[in-house]
Amino acid sequence: MKLLVRLVTGAAIAAASLAATLPALAQNSVLRVVPHSNLAVLDPIWTTAYMSRNHGYMIYDTLFGTDENGKIKPQMVDTWSESPDHRLWTFKLRKGLEFHDGKPVTGEDVIASLQRWGKRDAMGSALMQFVTKMDSPTPDTFRIFLNEANGFMLEALGKPSSNVPFIMPKRVAETDPFKQIEEHIGSGPFVFKRDEFKPGDKSVYLKNTKYVPRSEPPSGTTGGKNVYVDRVEWNLALRDAQAQLSALQKGEVDIIEALGFDQFEAAKGDANIQLPKYSNYGLQYMARFNHLHKPFDNPKVRQAAIAAFNQDAFLRAQVGVKELYKTCGSFFICGTPYGSLVGSDLQMKSNMKKAQDLLKESGYDGTPVVIMKPTDLASIQKLPDVAAQLLRQAGFKVDLQAMDWQTLVGRRAKKDAPDKGGWNMFLTAWQTFDVWNPIANPTTDTRGEKSTWFGWATDEKLVTLRDQFMRATDDATKKKLADQMHARMYEIGTHVVVGEYQQPMAARKNITGFFVTNSNIYWNLKKAN
Repeated sequence: MKLLVRLVTGAAIAAASLAATLPALAQNSVLRVVPHSNLAVLDPIWTTAYMSRNHGYMIYDTLFGTDENGKIKPQMVDTWSESPDHRLWTFKLRKGLEFHDGKPVTGEDVIASLQRWGKRDAMGSALMQFVTKMDSPTPDTFRIFLNEANGFMLEALGKPSSNVPFIMPKRVAETDPFKQIEEHIGSGPFVFKRDEFKPGDKSVYLKNTKYVPRSEPPSGTTGGKNVYVDRVEWNLALRDAQAQLSALQKGEVDIIEALGFDQFEAAKGDANIQLPKYSNYGLQYMARFNHLHKPFDNPKVRQAAIAAFNQDAFLRAQVGVKELYKTCGSFFICGTPYGSLVGSDLQMKSNMKKAQDLLKESGYDGTPVVIMKPTDLASIQKLPDVAAQLLRQAGFKVDLQAMDWQTLVGRRAKKDAPDKGGWNMFLTAWQTFDVWNPIANPTTDTRGEKSTWFGWATDEKLVTLRDQFMRATDDATKKKLADQMHARMYEIGTHVVVGEYQQPMAARKNITGFFVTNSNIYWNLKKAN
């Protein structure tokens, strides 16, 4: 009996000792992140929202990736080859790929995933126009057969941002692409803790202990996805920018994904906070028209809006910190291979008088412009106010409607008339790799209601130019076609660019391992006590 008492007592003492050490261990193994927005949509193929994309990178993997300099490199793929006529591509998957449910990743999973992605993504849709069939001759191999050669196969498969061709289990990928998936199982470096997910509160990811990372150093979305923490928690409830900074200063959170611009100088001067460089390229602000309904079904009205949208007004109001922004009239990003200013004089050399004259010439009948304004996304929430002010000065009637970002994301997919729950305009931000390539840029898809992105522009000439670009294989021809596309986009008014900017990230000094991702990625990070 005495022996039993001693054993029980000893066990209790050991348990108490272990409990005393748990908080320190837990602190060291949990990475607490304040993301840029709430997470409501868990299907990264169904939407282009960056929160859904970031969620996708946590739990899924990709065939190829894009490094920090824009180069395509293999990720899930081990080796690949193409036939002499460039019409048959054969890919072999690397060893060790396994879904979170323990099943191996196969070529059949890849094919189903690519088929679903190809029905929702602009670049995926473009690629599928060339695909005659795909098959999987062995479990670790898949092939893509083309009806003719194109110049963007690997760029499409390695597309780093929305929509990303994430690989899902076949049974999940066979979900109707216009319905959201209900099962969230990938083969990536983290496992989604579905039972702890609370929209508007938190999202939790656990380290995938069975994940086999590549051996190369991480760069962009390529290289080794090594995980050094046991758990990542996204704080979805902390939406006030000042409260976020206060929580970071107190050590209550480890990372602020999108530091409020008004908090930039305070964070910069705090000895316990770092502003990691995670991007070589910035982001682009844009305003998107709904081409289906009045008044923006009229190209002359769209041109009037473009002429009214002074970029400096948007950037000063939204960003404010001069070192973080610049004006640029290129739809394809200034300084990139396809960066162009052809046709941009309509906006960059215009003025309010020009906008007013264009609006009068358009025959505008006073139809109110419904602008959706997100209230909980600090990086863009001031843009709609500026848009409303400039449009009113030009002579438009404006109906500015406030809502949270996830409501906006759902509403912008609706084709209903603005007075029946639809919309006329929303403003958003795109990372460089989403818009610098004329195929990846979703606004170049002008097939009307068949277009893959909201706004549904219609223009046969731009469709033809885009088709020619897809078939071009030399850089000079691609650049010439990009310029022609750029001029046409301004001519028909696909949308409006309202400037470029850098979004700062803030983190505690004890977080290390940051690298250039050009996105929001949380592998490779370490947390010291």
